[in-house]
Amino acid sequence: MKNISPVFRWSFLLPKYWGTLLLVALMYALSLLPFKLQLALGKRIGRLVLGRIKKRTNTIRRNLDLCFPDLSAEKKEQLVTENIENTGIALFETAMAWFWPDSRVNKHVTIVGMEQLEELEKQGKGALMLAVHSMNLELGARAFGIKKSGMGVYRPNSNPCFDYFQYHGRSRSNRTLIDRRDVKQMIHSLSTGERVWYAPDHDYGRRRSTFAPLFAVENACTTTGTSLLANASDCAIVPFTMVRDSNDHYILTIHPSLDAYPKECEHLAAVYTNQAIERSIMAAPSQYMWLHRRFKTRPKGEACLYSV
Repeated sequence: MKNISPVFRWSFLLPKYWGTLLLVALMYALSLLPFKLQLALGKRIGRLVLGRIKKRTNTIRRNLDLCFPDLSAEKKEQLVTENIENTGIALFETAMAWFWPDSRVNKHVTIVGMEQLEELEKQGKGALMLAVHSMNLELGARAFGIKKSGMGVYRPNSNPCFDYFQYHGRSRSNRTLIDRRDVKQMIHSLSTGERVWYAPDHDYGRRRSTFAPLFAVENACTTTGTSLLANASDCAIVPFTMVRDSNDHYILTIHPSLDAYPKECEHLAAVYTNQAIERSIMAAPSQYMWLHRRFKTRPKGEACLYSV
């Protein structure tokens, strides 16, 4: 499956896409606002919108209950509130990633550990950049791409107009994006020394998966794609985290490669991957995408962990 960059079509000017064009124009306009104002508006939007969508807030609470059963009720509610606010901020962080000039991104993001990737470059070794779905992941990928371009794995949007802006926004400082179904292209890119962004922390269903522990959940459906890509390309697996600190400055940390990764066994590899995912999430748990039903796929015979 060959990856093709979406092109602008005159049909995008038809009335059925006006809502999409208005949304993208609004994102661009909001990205021009002062940074602190964007954060304040994001928190408020999160509380006003997501805070009133009971199904989503219930998912956040349920995930926290499952992952951190020993967390006090007070701390858990504080985490829920902060996560709702950060979800609103994520709308602005996506706009920052798509529309900010390089100079403004560099002003607000500090990258730590880049020398590890430079050493891999000297060896001609590809790097599977192990990500998690933090709210500011898109901004992290943009900041990273300014220094060291790579390739992102993404799911094309069913709306071709939005997909056009999403693709070009996400690839603005990176080489290209790879359709998540195009495993051959991922392997080829890694085998030829490229860096590929990959987030194995969601529940992608039973295909190419195994059940491995994640926090306090004993059986979390976990993709085996990480070990598949690592085995087929002999790449390094490099975790990274993107965190907005207490001063509202972003720190992107590139961690040491997972040299002890157990490639010989898919299940052990999934266990090891989830341990790395836990460390990344715990760098800033309130900034993680808890609204995803992470544990929806259960082993046969086990009941659903979420209320319908």
